[in-house]
Amino acid sequence: MINFKSYIDAKKELTTQEKVGQLFMPAAFINDSEEEILQIEKLIKEECIGGLCFFHSRASAATNFEGKKQVLYNENSYERLKYLIARYQKVTEYPLLIAIDAEWGLAMRIENTPQYPYAVTLGALQNRLDLIFKVGQYIGLDCKKANIHWNLGPVVDINDNPDNPVIGYRSFGDKKEEVTEKAKAFLQGMQSVGVLNSLKHFPGHGDTAVDSHLDLPTIKKSKETLLDNELYPYQKLIKEDIDSIMVGHLSVPALGNGRNTSATVSKEIIQGILREELGFDGVVISDALNMHAVSKLYPKKGELEWNAFEAGNDMLCFAENPQEGIGFISEKSNQTKIEKSFERIWKLKEKVFFEKSPQILDTKNYSKLIKELAVESLSIFHGNENIIKEFRSDSVELLQIGNPKNNYFFEGLTKEIKSIKGENVLIALFPPKMKPKGNFGLSDLELDLLKNTLNSKNSILYIFGNPYVLNLFDFTKTKATLLVYQDFKAFQENATAHFMGTTSAKGKLPVKIKNGKNG
Repeated sequence: MINFKSYIDAKKELTTQEKVGQLFMPAAFINDSEEEILQIEKLIKEECIGGLCFFHSRASAATNFEGKKQVLYNENSYERLKYLIARYQKVTEYPLLIAIDAEWGLAMRIENTPQYPYAVTLGALQNRLDLIFKVGQYIGLDCKKANIHWNLGPVVDINDNPDNPVIGYRSFGDKKEEVTEKAKAFLQGMQSVGVLNSLKHFPGHGDTAVDSHLDLPTIKKSKETLLDNELYPYQKLIKEDIDSIMVGHLSVPALGNGRNTSATVSKEIIQGILREELGFDGVVISDALNMHAVSKLYPKKGELEWNAFEAGNDMLCFAENPQEGIGFISEKSNQTKIEKSFERIWKLKEKVFFEKSPQILDTKNYSKLIKELAVESLSIFHGNENIIKEFRSDSVELLQIGNPKNNYFFEGLTKEIKSIKGENVLIALFPPKMKPKGNFGLSDLELDLLKNTLNSKNSILYIFGNPYVLNLFDFTKTKATLLVYQDFKAFQENATAHFMGTTSAKGKLPVKIKNGKNG
């Protein structure tokens, strides 16, 4: 057990500068070199850093926004993660809070770890909050086994913009009530095993068409509209023992006294709206401060960190200039304000290191859970079961678009039917990427093949990926279009069973696409 001091003892022992150090959560990278690891160890010791947020590598999406650096595969990333956590904890006098983005499991950052369905897939479930609870619980357990205390999730953004380049599949849907109840189930699952949580991205990143990794999105809605929609999940979930809320890099003039500045550095939004109007007194954590939406606006080292703290952030995530930021805050900020943020962070640490943790369960039923999720989420978006039944009775040609590692869907079907070229075509669409940039990774040739087939043949389409790919073509040209959401083996095998008529589609698409159609 890590030696941990009470808040009273720590308050007496730490200097003001050390208390400020506790408010910093720099990035740590699983695939760092020894030289880079030593630099982080030096930072932890010299600056009394409070926590670390783990990412895959310095070439991964969270740092390599334009995708110009190659991300190297490392099959030993999980063991490396545990090794580094233990190593960093050894060099600190005051235990570190270890955080990670595990919205759909550790697989979001780490190879060869359990992956769970995306939020949009969970959003398709109908009246199965019990399964979402289990997903939150299992992800929490995976975090605990890796000695991670804080999962920076769930996303409670209401994704009502089909062109959203960064949230999309990470949201439970476009209806505030459903997003709220599904996020609550996920939260309760994590809480049941003692893992910290964070609602994000306050005040709401769902209705944006700009990626805040690259630039600052602006939401031009009235305060009344925002309170009724984007802020609805926060108003409801703040009552559910929320550990933290992450503030997004978003300009929301209606909440910030008309100013076109990021919420991350807005006192009006954090202290005025979140603290005073909504009554949240837990930890406020910034979104990653390396993101271009804000980082490029503050060329002087430490100035961004100071502004983010002054605005009301208690924990400064992915601060790229911690030494300078600690200096700025220690010198310029109000002592009472520093003490209040330090107290909030220390309370989280007490919760992690002092409170009796729930008994660790196991995740041996992971495969069973994934199969249940596959059955419950499959959605008919266009057409109906009778059309599929009639289609199945004729000869069918199989057409794959995209290049998955395995096409279990067709493997299962070829045991049941013979693929014959003709007028009836069963299409399996595997979009290579979940994000919409570059047409989800589909080439022009692949899109042309899809569109030409839809225009010239009788077709049924199963989509194994982000449902927003529907924005790229006219789905009404199909006899039926079905959303499988994931390309996991269990999801593909369930799709096979569905086409063969041995299971039904129980889910419903939880978002609208560009033509306004909802599942």
